[in-house]
Amino acid sequence: MVIISAENLSMRFGLRGVFKDISFRLNFPSSLAVTGPNGSGKSTLLKIIAGLLTPTSGKIRMESDSNEVKGEEQKKLMAMVSPEMNFYDELTGAENLEFFMKASGFRMTSEEIEGALNNVGLRGRGDDYLKGYSSGMRMRLKYALAILKKPEIMLVDEPSTNLDIQGRNVVYDLMRMHQQNGILIFATNEDDEISIANKRIDLAG
Repeated sequence: MVIISAENLSMRFGLRGVFKDISFRLNFPSSLAVTGPNGSGKSTLLKIIAGLLTPTSGKIRMESDSNEVKGEEQKKLMAMVSPEMNFYDELTGAENLEFFMKASGFRMTSEEIEGALNNVGLRGRGDDYLKGYSSGMRMRLKYALAILKKPEIMLVDEPSTNLDIQGRNVVYDLMRMHQQNGILIFATNEDDEISIANKRIDLAG
């Protein structure tokens, strides 16, 4: 069982304070929506949780089976879906998944990759090159990559970015499934998405 907690997290960029004294604790399974206006630090908080940024003060603590998990071992428990993530246009969808999984230390079978593509509504598109993918298809591919990692903790920044109604429904189903089987933390201001979470932190100040 995994537990993640934030202890008095504060973040500044130069003289500008982003947020101050953010604390939470999430037991397995559960979900947290991080809300707030643009510039309030939603994406920054997710990057701190993911280990991509260091907070000005405070810490992220993780436990697995009552043992504290630190450093790179924390990252192995997580997967992140973000609009900032980019794939390679010269590779196919399946090749991108294989490349990024191998870079993370995983070797996947073609059946596993095909299954992940099917789960996000990209059935039959794995052999298409990324240069032919729409922005919505690229977003779905990010979810396929996260699914393949089978994370204990899934982080999602703006879950429905670039997705049409069908894509949103696919993603919302994936989010609900993960919150029942792991820990889900996501940044949003969409009411439909906020309603999925069983906890909420608002950074409006």
